[in-house]
Amino acid sequence: MPAEPTLSLPWPGARPLPDTFFDRDAQLLACELLGKVIRHRVGALWLSARIIETEAYYLVDKGSHASLGYTEKRKALFADGGHIYMYYARGGDSLNFSAQGPGNAVLIKSGHPWIDAISGADSLTAMQRNNPDSLGRPRAPERLCAGQTLLCKALGVKVKDWDARRFDLQRLFVEDVGEQPHSIIQCARLGIPQGRDEHLPYRFVDAQYARHCTRNPLRRGQVEGRDYRLLSVSGAER
Repeated sequence: MPAEPTLSLPWPGARPLPDTFFDRDAQLLACELLGKVIRHRVGALWLSARIIETEAYYLVDKGSHASLGYTEKRKALFADGGHIYMYYARGGDSLNFSAQGPGNAVLIKSGHPWIDAISGADSLTAMQRNNPDSLGRPRAPERLCAGQTLLCKALGVKVKDWDARRFDLQRLFVEDVGEQPHSIIQCARLGIPQGRDEHLPYRFVDAQYARHCTRNPLRRGQVEGRDYRLLSVSGAER
């Protein structure tokens, strides 16, 4: 089991997001998390991914798990902002963070491998080893975390270890590395069943990484104003 959170930084100069960062509206949190980096320590290595795609969920939203009511399994969704909620989707692990207000949360839909002085080439190799393609070959970096379960598999983040936990600065946290999107694409979420508020535009994508996310919102046939909106970094419509 992960250790209880500690206040000591994992390395000098680390900039972990405080719990208060997550105590905000789910859509705002979904936007603000773009560009932040998930850090997960596995052995001696920090495996890292920049968040490029998120989805917001609310208690009153029929597409959310919380709308089905409180259970012991869903307790993290009803906790203060900054709790980790994980579940299995299509047999893989999915990572969510609770937001402001009971039942509100953000799903981390996809990421992009992050390489720096903390997470170098060895970390990328470990992520590729965690998440090979269907033939057992290393995935290209841009496809390694292109989906909620691929992201968790590459990072080695598992439901059994982290569901209903707080962040642990020695094991798993989200860091502000000074990156932010130039613009954000807002569109409808993916995989929501018909009649479960599938139309709500609660999916947010870093426009620079649009072709590396779960499904490119700028793919051929998509029309701005009809299928998506382009937002400024502040969240105001362009």
